[in-house]
Amino acid sequence: MAYVVDFKDVSTVGLEASPMATALAGLRANEARYFKTKYDHVFTTEPASKAKKTIDWVHTILKERDLVIGSRPLEASAFEVERIRMAYVFYESGLSINVMYTLDDKKKRAVGFKLSDGMEIPSELATTFKFARQKSKLAGTIRGSYFVIKGEY
Repeated sequence: MAYVVDFKDVSTVGLEASPMATALAGLRANEARYFKTKYDHVFTTEPASKAKKTIDWVHTILKERDLVIGSRPLEASAFEVERIRMAYVFYESGLSINVMYTLDDKKKRAVGFKLSDGMEIPSELATTFKFARQKSKLAGTIRGSYFVIKGEY
């Protein structure tokens, strides 16, 4: 069942299996607020079991950097806004991965990693990426990094 993410009343619905559920819910709500504010888009997720196509697409793009995420996906979201294909995967560890894939400009395609407040950097990302800090009212301190997508997906 799809879940409309509420950024006013943050909930752990769908994320209960994560030891970082509260922090991950804040991170998810932060993304929902961003898309509502910038694009007037209602951010909706679905359980990983129903989002296999989205998760497989994200994992295929990660192979560009030989990345395999060890944590179990809990939820995912896929949508298009202003000719940008977006995908999100939220993992049990507290990690969130998003893909921003512009349909018209090949130079503006990237994969973003965000770590829930208090989460350690996953070993598969620790040696390759540097993480910058960002403060959020909904998510506390978010640490993020990214890479530019080179291939066609």
